[in-house]
Amino acid sequence: MKVVVAYSGGLDTSVILRWVKETYKAEVIAFCADLGQEEELDGLEEKALATGASRCYISDLREEFATDFIFPMMQANAIYEGSYLLGTSIARPVIAKHLVEIARKEKASAICHGATGKGNDQVRFELTAYAMEPNIRIIAPWREWSFSSRSDLIAFAKKHSIPVPVTAAKPYSMDRNMLHISFEGGILEDPWSEPPEDLGVMTSPLSRAPDSPEYLVISFDKGIPVKVNGKKYSPAGIMKQLNTLAGRHGVGRVDMVENRFVGMKSRGVYETPGGTALHVAHRAMESITMDREVMRIRDSLIPEYSRLVYNGLWFAPEREMLQVAVSHSQRFVSGDVRLKLFKGSCMVCGRRSKYSLYDQDIATFESDKVYNQADAGGFIKLNALRLRTLANSRQKRP
Repeated sequence: MKVVVAYSGGLDTSVILRWVKETYKAEVIAFCADLGQEEELDGLEEKALATGASRCYISDLREEFATDFIFPMMQANAIYEGSYLLGTSIARPVIAKHLVEIARKEKASAICHGATGKGNDQVRFELTAYAMEPNIRIIAPWREWSFSSRSDLIAFAKKHSIPVPVTAAKPYSMDRNMLHISFEGGILEDPWSEPPEDLGVMTSPLSRAPDSPEYLVISFDKGIPVKVNGKKYSPAGIMKQLNTLAGRHGVGRVDMVENRFVGMKSRGVYETPGGTALHVAHRAMESITMDREVMRIRDSLIPEYSRLVYNGLWFAPEREMLQVAVSHSQRFVSGDVRLKLFKGSCMVCGRRSKYSLYDQDIATFESDKVYNQADAGGFIKLNALRLRTLANSRQKRP
């Protein structure tokens, strides 16, 4: 039997790799998607082989991740429950897609992931896998083994001499990619506990952020960022630049209690520096280029689009249908947005576009020859007609 394991080198997947090999008497192939984890990938192949893998694939998917997943989602202004920019959610479909492709290439009997039976990721991985390979076999150790906590995993790792970047004193579950890093578990399970200041990886604590603001300009083409401060970068390069600039000013930290797909509430701490700057800038770009009614309809789709991403339905036909509408809405979302970064804040302080619908001659408070203010009276009376009818009707009388 041959099994391809989604492997990150963290506590869960390190234990899983050894557990699958021993439990299923299987040849285990490790697969890691490089989505911008940076130093977390150092020595990963050697560690996988030492833990029991017969082979380790490390696929550089950074450009695909930014181009085909992050940027289309950002065009939709997707944000879950008003705070979460879906950094973990959007990474799962690209990982699962390539996990299945490696399994096909290796003619493996099954794929395996490290998501717990309480979390969203099990759904995201498996919905994607089944969408690509309807009859694929999926092994989910957290739903099978006798371990009941991460403390059990730490003990198993110690017993088998598996090095993991987690201790009983700091048992955080961390997940990082070029869009964000998430922290869960440990003292974070108490929603009243403030996250330790040294928890951050991608953002500077506000106490150590620069005391002077920094300006940057993001340029868009049809809702897709193409330049930072006038310099063109690849999609992954855009994310790297924005993470660096926004991160040093402490932009993009979120502490929230969210509603998981499986039904429970969960406390998570997220850092999304570049994604936050991109989200703010994109909305500003739309504010001067997008028709009011197009924006109203598109904005009504945001909760549904975000729910689909969060729940793992990236490859579902309904998400693809919404994407067509979103992409159409972005035809003229092109131009530049200037942001001011300072002590955790990201403020818009300028926007311009050759497709701008903002007309200073109409909007001015000074005298103009374009807008007849007397016309507003009839406009208001027509819009009030149903309200006046209601007020005169028996519905308003005792």
